[in-house]
Amino acid sequence: MKDIKRFLLALSTLSGTIIGVGLFSLPYITIQVGVFVILAYFLILGFLAIIIHLLFAEVALKTPDFLRLPGFVKLHLGKWGERFAFLEITLGLFGANLAYLIMGGKFFSGLVSPWIGGNDFVYGILFFIFGSIIIYLDIRVISKVEFLGLLLFFVVLVVIFLKGFSHFSISNLLYFPENKDWFLPYGAVLFSLWGTALIPEIEEMLGDKKHLLKKVIPSAIIIAIIAYLLFIFLIVGISGSETTEDSIQGLRNFLGDGIVSFAFLFGLLTTFTSFIVLGLTLKKIFWYDFGMKKNVAWLITCSVPLVLFIVGVNDFIKVISFVGGVTIGIDGILVILMYHKVNPMKARFALLIPLIVIFILGIIYQLIYSF
Repeated sequence: MKDIKRFLLALSTLSGTIIGVGLFSLPYITIQVGVFVILAYFLILGFLAIIIHLLFAEVALKTPDFLRLPGFVKLHLGKWGERFAFLEITLGLFGANLAYLIMGGKFFSGLVSPWIGGNDFVYGILFFIFGSIIIYLDIRVISKVEFLGLLLFFVVLVVIFLKGFSHFSISNLLYFPENKDWFLPYGAVLFSLWGTALIPEIEEMLGDKKHLLKKVIPSAIIIAIIAYLLFIFLIVGISGSETTEDSIQGLRNFLGDGIVSFAFLFGLLTTFTSFIVLGLTLKKIFWYDFGMKKNVAWLITCSVPLVLFIVGVNDFIKVISFVGGVTIGIDGILVILMYHKVNPMKARFALLIPLIVIFILGIIYQLIYSF
């Protein structure tokens, strides 16, 4: 029974964190490229994500506890690797939490502003204040919130399906845009499936049952893929060409204010819990791996996304695409190199070279797209 409880809490934390803000970009991106293209991306990148996460799990199991990615890289790849990893992981987590802050403010505003007024910026600041305080809480508390968030997600799907069934049209799913941007989904889908930063945290949560880690990882990613596809089919099937970038506003004309407010509540909870978990992870990188004082680590963790948000970096899809295509691509390459260091078999490494090529090409594309 204890094993089952640990497994479920670890699974809900990882899957609940993976199912984050990227979810809300996927229906809009699907409208831009077509359902079959997005299915292909999930099939290929889902398989890629499972492989990389399992490789990192093997590295984590052979590495001392209370380290995060930069500490792992320093141990296995040396000082240069640590510096490179520090830049990559902090940029990636800052970018991810900026995306959560952007979208969290929109959801908070959509939920509350019809009654008391205000705008996305004001509610984004409030979102930040509440989240930065709760980052101090223990991961076991957060894991229970993630579990509740995961349950709420499926409740929201059922409610939207029941209320929107009469508006659901298969023809919306078979829509083929004339001018497809074939590579548009790459960064966003990769971002939506990634959770390597949480692997050491999950390992610690499992305690003396660390062997469960290799079961938690594929289960969490498969749950995320199923959840994403259900969400995409449901939103696109109802709102079709009227699908908006945040997925929810476009439902208003079909489902009314009550259901849309409920969906905003779900979006707020999803972004809020993920903001907390990734913030905690980044704080521990500064705290554990670089020996900063706890309060200094917290201050740096929370202030950078806030400053970027205040100065106007708020293009949601560009932010998650950059993080997904560039920083996660680098992350994947570092994991492969560490795995090779831990398991120096040339034949096995040769099989991983195509994955490195995919990540490099993805980085090049995303840099061109972003700038």
